[in-house]
Amino acid sequence: MLEPFLTAEGIVSFLTLSIMEVVLGIDNIIFISILSDRLPAEDQKKGRLIGLSLALIIRIFLLMIISIIVGFTKPVIEDFYGIDISLRDIILFSGGLFLIYKSTAEIHEKLEGEEEDAAKTKKLSLVSAVIQIVLLDIVFSFDSILTAIGLVNNPHRDLPIMIAAIIVSIVVMLLFAKSISHFINTHPTIKMLALTFLLLIGILLVAEAFHYHVPKGYIYFAIGFSLGVEMLNMRAKRKSKPVKLRNNPDLEEEEEKLHKEH
Repeated sequence: MLEPFLTAEGIVSFLTLSIMEVVLGIDNIIFISILSDRLPAEDQKKGRLIGLSLALIIRIFLLMIISIIVGFTKPVIEDFYGIDISLRDIILFSGGLFLIYKSTAEIHEKLEGEEEDAAKTKKLSLVSAVIQIVLLDIVFSFDSILTAIGLVNNPHRDLPIMIAAIIVSIVVMLLFAKSISHFINTHPTIKMLALTFLLLIGILLVAEAFHYHVPKGYIYFAIGFSLGVEMLNMRAKRKSKPVKLRNNPDLEEEEEKLHKEH
């Protein structure tokens, strides 16, 4: 059981897979964070914990049936408008459509006055949230497992390495889930960026289903760049507020009047 970890190749594979699983889990944790925000306050922590725990169970289960998973890449529909459709493509296409729908619906609510009807948007039961999390967990896990299989030389021999890497990645996500969720849901512009990220991932999954491979690195870079710009904007706004007040006599006078009235 520990033999794969006792070689330099095994250690490098474990570290590489762990990092890869954490990176690939970003879209999963963002989805869970946004969905858990729709739950009552007392169920939000439970929703995140259940979501990530299910992600761990699903990924380990998929690894246990690794020979079947590899068979999912075989065509079930041949020469469909020039491409062969496999079960993997159908799963990715379905998951992509669901993610596009969910992201678009969330963006619509944000732009159409979510604040005015906050009570209604919070009405999401824990069971409903868990079902949606499971559906996306299957898609994200399927994509993640196939990527992991492609990175190891012998999937059956290196199974303990892949399981260990997945456990490490889920533990890391559990440790940071609360802070990431709080950060996303307390900053409207960051939440919008997160939703557009999920929308792009959904489009990416649909493209993958039709054999148009777009490296996820492009998406991660674009979102990372946008996030960096937004962080600079947030910092600039915090610094500019007191400066504007000091340099604007009209604002200072208005501030003094309000202070006297109260």
